[in-house]
Amino acid sequence: MFLLLSGCGFVPMYSERNTDIYVPPIQNGANGIELRNALNAKFGGQKEANAPYVLEISLKDPTTKYKALDKTGVATWQEITLSASYTLKANNKVIARGTETSSESYSFVNYLVAANASYNNAVNNTIIVLSEKIGNRAIAEVYKHSHGDK
Repeated sequence: MFLLLSGCGFVPMYSERNTDIYVPPIQNGANGIELRNALNAKFGGQKEANAPYVLEISLKDPTTKYKALDKTGVATWQEITLSASYTLKANNKVIARGTETSSESYSFVNYLVAANASYNNAVNNTIIVLSEKIGNRAIAEVYKHSHGDK
């Protein structure tokens, strides 16, 4: 299939790995650190602050809401939501901005250790999805910018 597409000038967006994107530290404690690490991994490793592209992230605190209650009114299922706004700059000029949101439901139990583990797993999974959404958008915008498509 790829051989057929290569003759028409098709070039996969990820083929050049032009992801020289610096992600400054993200506020919001461990969640900000995890999001930054996930984005850096997606971009092929941490870049220097003088990289041609800078992706600034503003991460909100996670929110939770009850999704299910048992017969006694005790919560048994919750949903965590994380939201992040981003600005992608090339030479201090904004080339893209937006907001992405991700959520995941998790089992909420009465045992503190199990409840914390379930919550932390949901937060980590939500951060991974958020990094994929923001990272894919940033890569697409860098590709578009570097190839002169406006």
